[in-house]
Amino acid sequence: MSGSYFSAIFGKSPVTPLQEHMEKVLSCVSELVPFTKAVLADDAVARAEHHKNIVMMEEEADALKKELRLRLPVSLFMPIDRRDVLEVLTMQDMVAGSARDVAGIITGRNMQFPKSLAKGYRKLVKRCISACQQAHVAICELDELIETGFGKVERKRVGRLLIRLDVIEKNTDELQVKLRDELFKLENELHPVNIMFLYQVIDKTGAIADRAQRVGSRLQLMLAK
Repeated sequence: MSGSYFSAIFGKSPVTPLQEHMEKVLSCVSELVPFTKAVLADDAVARAEHHKNIVMMEEEADALKKELRLRLPVSLFMPIDRRDVLEVLTMQDMVAGSARDVAGIITGRNMQFPKSLAKGYRKLVKRCISACQQAHVAICELDELIETGFGKVERKRVGRLLIRLDVIEKNTDELQVKLRDELFKLENELHPVNIMFLYQVIDKTGAIADRAQRVGSRLQLMLAK
């Protein structure tokens, strides 16, 4: 990434690189859909390919995060604090990290999901991605917020987006509870180690939505200042 590139985007808006980072994070997380499809179909070749894509995009997001931290001006002549930008950036990066964790555990363990969990897990993955999409939409509203001087109308608009994000995240919690209940019923049928890792995968998948919601919470604090 060239210095001139970052000079250009920071000259335009200090939130532009933050938005681009979130877009990369969303791409990384979205790759879990075909990855999960391959896992549930027991397609090792496709699973490996999508896992590779997730790792690559997570590394790209991490590299972008580091570059942004280095090049973000110490003083921003904007109605947002530099520290707020950095905190949102860190939380966004954690979302991509969660996606990599999930794909890494499943691939490393060569895991297979019981058929009774397949539908519920697929739904959880898609709902977690919905949370990331909602966080992405909210982040993309930062330019408009700044242009309007954090005006009342735009604040309300972003506030509604964040409320919707909270609802989605709560829904993922409910889906996790259902999956754990289903898994509990299978404990006598599966190897204890496999049970342990299945619980871990459910938790780490849910963490994607939880961390996306934290991006929204940070934005909410920015609006309150």
